[in-house]
Amino acid sequence: MEIRPIAHMRSDFGSKFGIPRQSGVVEELESFVVFEPEFGVEEAVRGLEGYDYIWLIWEFSANREAGWSPTVRPPRLGGNVRQGVFATRSPFRPNPLGLSSVRLAGIEKKDGALALHVLGADLMDGTPVYDIKPYIGPDIHAGARCGFASGRWERRVEVSFPSALLERLPEDKRAACIGVLEQDPRPAYQHDPERVYGLAFAGRDIKFRVDGGVLTVVDVE
Repeated sequence: MEIRPIAHMRSDFGSKFGIPRQSGVVEELESFVVFEPEFGVEEAVRGLEGYDYIWLIWEFSANREAGWSPTVRPPRLGGNVRQGVFATRSPFRPNPLGLSSVRLAGIEKKDGALALHVLGADLMDGTPVYDIKPYIGPDIHAGARCGFASGRWERRVEVSFPSALLERLPEDKRAACIGVLEQDPRPAYQHDPERVYGLAFAGRDIKFRVDGGVLTVVDVE
């Protein structure tokens, strides 16, 4: 079977670093699923406006040459405990496909192409999208066990973002940027309070440090 992209993602993430661990974690994130010309016809999305959420099937395109491993080290477990790859959402898979549930905010034109305006996506800019499906009631399984992914995420932090630096971001990107930083983008094994990290977001380079439970933005370039 051959599959080809029907669309590509347009998001504020220019690299993998800082992307939320899954969709829906930062609801303020706005992005667009921009259709390829062959598939960007209004007939193909007729009726989609009747759904609040959609599923995106996409490729971990930044991991094409990385290969796969039977076991991986999930960040939720501190990066030190191995789990079977099929028990995780790791990008290092035999077929590097991702699955995300996102809120559909609208169907519109983006730079002349048909696009889906979505909220809460966890995809890097330029990510190929291979299929779109509506999210329906039976997709919810109340009370389902969630393995090691159950419970509260342990790396959420308080964000200190000086107003003078925050103003360097477009106003409509500020809440989303703070939401991303609150998830603590650092790798799980890094705890150096003096280290300065850089997050590429909305065309800016956000520099920050983390000391204890407080993330402090030190520059926006």
